[in-house]
Amino acid sequence: MRLKCIRLAGFKSFVDPTTVNFPSNMAAVVGPNGCGKSNIIDAVRWVMGESSAKNLRGESMTDVIFNGSTSRKPVSQASIELVFDNSDNSLVGEYAAYAEISIRRKVTRDGQNTYYLNGTKCRRRDITDIFLGTGLGPRSYSIIEQGMISKLIEAKPEELRNFIEEAAGISKYKERRRETESRIRRTQENLARLTDLREELERQIERLHRQAQAAEKYREYKAEERQLKARLAALRWRDLDDRVRQRETVIGDQEVAFEALVAEQRNADASIERLRDGHHELSERFNQVQGRFYSVAGDIARVEQSIQHGQQRLRQLQDDLKEAERSRLETESHLGHDRTLLATLGEELAMLEPEQELTLAAAEEAAATLEEAELGMHGWQEQWDGFNTRSAEPRRQAEVQQARLAQLESSLERLAERQRKLGEEGEQLGGDTQDTETSDLGEQVASSELLLEELHLQEQQAVERLEGLREQLQQTSQAQQQQQGDLQRLGGRLASLEALQQAALEPGVGAADWLRAQGLEQRP
Repeated sequence: MRLKCIRLAGFKSFVDPTTVNFPSNMAAVVGPNGCGKSNIIDAVRWVMGESSAKNLRGESMTDVIFNGSTSRKPVSQASIELVFDNSDNSLVGEYAAYAEISIRRKVTRDGQNTYYLNGTKCRRRDITDIFLGTGLGPRSYSIIEQGMISKLIEAKPEELRNFIEEAAGISKYKERRRETESRIRRTQENLARLTDLREELERQIERLHRQAQAAEKYREYKAEERQLKARLAALRWRDLDDRVRQRETVIGDQEVAFEALVAEQRNADASIERLRDGHHELSERFNQVQGRFYSVAGDIARVEQSIQHGQQRLRQLQDDLKEAERSRLETESHLGHDRTLLATLGEELAMLEPEQELTLAAAEEAAATLEEAELGMHGWQEQWDGFNTRSAEPRRQAEVQQARLAQLESSLERLAERQRKLGEEGEQLGGDTQDTETSDLGEQVASSELLLEELHLQEQQAVERLEGLREQLQQTSQAQQQQQGDLQRLGGRLASLEALQQAALEPGVGAADWLRAQGLEQRP
């Protein structure tokens, strides 16, 4: 049996349907690294039933499906078909008569694997059974890939034994023996389960036999119970029949007595009717007498109620008279007290008129003083703002002069250092050029020193002027605080005078009424 061709579609790098033909017993697949040579061997292993993704250089079985690239979209399934030449009849069994054997495997994205043998759907086991003993298989020695030789050399005795048995063609017999032993083991397990079931059924049959015996006894006892109940019912019926005859005799006697009593009752009813008619006439006469009695009693009650109401009205009028007398006495007392209070208030008002005039004059002066103090405070505030502006300018100039002074001092230090270095060089070298440069530098240093002295003088003047401005600021602050204190005192005095005036004019004390009577309510 020889491999004729391989048809690949969607498997790893073979996205398009591709057919790889093997025209002879020796064929070679050549190409650069990464062109897919190893994918052909992986395809052969995969179709023969390889179930390990690791042996196919992947993480899962769906990794064999083309996963897409920059220019192609991924596909949904992968399919590999191997076509074998069986013209030498190396296969045995039901497929020995076929000159060509086609084996195909298909996998989808959801992980479903399907095997086909000559176009007929089959199991993976059918594929592996075909290649047992032929040397072909997913992990057989006939597929020699990279590292296979070293794997054979380094194989353990058990693994090497498997390879030798496969080459000798006895692997299929061992597989059949393993299947037979597995079937025998399953049969023994089934027999053990059947034995357990038989024992359980025997226990159930014995239990059912005991239940059947109990049911038979129950049926016998039930028939005996029915007979005994029937005899008991007959005895009870006979006894009850005797009692019924006796009761019927008693009932007949009682019916005769009842008829006699009914006759007596009818006579009594006739007597009752006659008495009822007499009672009705007496009731009508009694109702007439009772109506006259109720009418007289109502008249008496109305007269008594009128007498009681007159007595209550008399007592109420007497109480009102006493209350009016007491109110008159209290009014006369209040009137005398009010007259005395009015005389006192007139005397106090006569005494307060000069003080009121003085208070009004003081209030006017306080208002004028308050207005002047406010004007003075606004003037001091403007002077204070101007002083702050003027005092900020000398401070800024002093800071500028200090920065300039620091810059000149640093320049003077640099010039002195340069002069010293040039002097040293001049002593070492000698010459007119160095002397001229030294003299120029000396003049620059002298001019810088003069400028520095002028700046020092300007700084001292600015500091003295700043001190004078600070003293003037302190004096101005003290004057402002004094003016604010006077303003607060005048405001308090004005508030007190206004409160006194408002209290004097408050209604209820008599002054407002007196001012209105004198025509002075509109005066300030």
